[in-house]
Amino acid sequence: MRRSEETMTIMSHILELRSRIWRILAVVLISLGAGLYVSPKVLRYLKSVPPGSDITWNVFSPWDGIRMYMTIAFVFALAVSLPYVLYQLWSFVRRGLHPEERSAALRYVPYSVACFLIGLAFGYLVVFPMSFDFTSKITTSMELVETYGVAQYFGFMFNIVIPLGVAFELPVVVMFLTKIGVLTPHGLQRMRRYAYLVLVIVASLISPPELISHLMVFIPLVILYEISVLLSRVVYGRRRSSAAAEISGSL
Repeated sequence: MRRSEETMTIMSHILELRSRIWRILAVVLISLGAGLYVSPKVLRYLKSVPPGSDITWNVFSPWDGIRMYMTIAFVFALAVSLPYVLYQLWSFVRRGLHPEERSAALRYVPYSVACFLIGLAFGYLVVFPMSFDFTSKITTSMELVETYGVAQYFGFMFNIVIPLGVAFELPVVVMFLTKIGVLTPHGLQRMRRYAYLVLVIVASLISPPELISHLMVFIPLVILYEISVLLSRVVYGRRRSSAAAEISGSL
């Protein structure tokens, strides 16, 4: 009987997962349809603002144009559907979480989306123009002709912007992991020197090979880490106070 109940439970989870995957796919496809509509407008806008307005975009393959058209549409679809995807994932795993973990996960979903968008904006408005300007100056100093393919241009941009969008999720991730007891502010303090080393490597990978550029990326990442430590202290203190209140109430 117990094995039969376990089998039914597993089947119900599989059916629920399938249902949520279909819902996610439906929302992503609807968003993709909207993305296909706005993709030419987004491309025209990016071409009208620096650094896109300063260069001529070329295609070196018959597929480059449609590839960029579909890439912009997919990025738009993922950005628009991200809150719904996170909510569906939370809804699926919430049964295995404690009530406190459920509320924490749901509460941090909008903050996670907001931090990701802020990171994308910082990457596109600050780091990407700085990186492009640096590489363009190097090209000019070597007396080379700047002929950029649209696929290479967007590949260069995405390699900078998307990692920064992910990096800006750090405070939210740290708060959530502290809330459920995986991290503590003391552990984050002990990890600081190793975290700084990782941040130095990340900053060197996504910024031009020049000290000022490294610092302009490294300093915001350090600030994000220190904000994460501060928020971890706040969450950890509230968690301990709540646990102490529960213990005193049960006595």
